[in-house]
Amino acid sequence: MPGIARTTLTFLRDLKKHNDRDWFNANNDRYKAAHADVIAFADAVLALLRKHDDIEAASGKRSLFRIHRDNRFHPNRPPYKTWFSGHFRRATEARRGGYYFHLEPGNTHVGGGFYQPNSSDLSHIRSHLAQDPEPLRQVLAARSFRETFRELLGEQVKTAPRGYPRDHPAIDLIRYKSLFAMRSFTDAESLSPDFPFVFDQTLRALRPFLDCMSAILTTDLNGESLL
Repeated sequence: MPGIARTTLTFLRDLKKHNDRDWFNANNDRYKAAHADVIAFADAVLALLRKHDDIEAASGKRSLFRIHRDNRFHPNRPPYKTWFSGHFRRATEARRGGYYFHLEPGNTHVGGGFYQPNSSDLSHIRSHLAQDPEPLRQVLAARSFRETFRELLGEQVKTAPRGYPRDHPAIDLIRYKSLFAMRSFTDAESLSPDFPFVFDQTLRALRPFLDCMSAILTTDLNGESLL
């Protein structure tokens, strides 16, 4: 099972120091080798994920984001990302959310959830949490979640969303605008041959959170299915 090659992290470190098109073009062979390495890693992770979840991505390659930045509105920003990243979206309307990975020297992390859900989904989530926050609280308090991710992450409104009192018993959850969890890894951990398995175990620990949120997003306030 392939882990991340040391040469891939070395390429990313060098790219961070020389983030311009001339350097990138001169080192295109190194980029292609690093890109192929990450594709092999993503394929390995996808094979493991499919043993316990239904994923839309046809291949590891299809899960990856481009390393080239879209600078149409940021002409002075460096042209390349200094990391590789990807996303595995869960398949079918019944399975909501997805998994994300970010490979960068000194800043590798893995996790997933619901980043900036659309206004309709966010309103629906808040309505459910206002009525009954306990299913999500139980997931977040579970030992596997706490030991793997420690806490729920995501941007929050400063006080309370419109229509909710500041002293609502579930305001700590209702305030979230995004809901996700991440686990960080050292470079040594990401270079380990066991990293795909650790990656997969990390995402297994996230599954109860995704399933809880899927149940919220696919039922009305009376518990009836919306599908």
